[in-house]
Amino acid sequence: MTRRAQDSETDPAIGSRERSNKALDAFINKKAQIDAMLARLQALSDDHFNFDPEAVNWGSVGSIGSVASDLRKITDFLFGEGEHAE
Repeated sequence: MTRRAQDSETDPAIGSRERSNKALDAFINKKAQIDAMLARLQALSDDHFNFDPEAVNWGSVGSIGSVASDLRKITDFLFGEGEHAE
């Protein structure tokens, strides 16, 4: 029994469109994940990253500094700044 060719196999435009749609779906999914992470980060920031302002010490500064450094890497990459500047 021979297999019937799918439209996407015989028409490159359809295959390309299907791949493009799948890529768009994956992109939207990843963006939604980022949006959820950003919302969680904002809520945590609003609560001083769960640090008691009365108990902040140099360890707290180091922890928040590490977070700031990681976020700086992300923003530098996305905005073409820092080591990613042209």
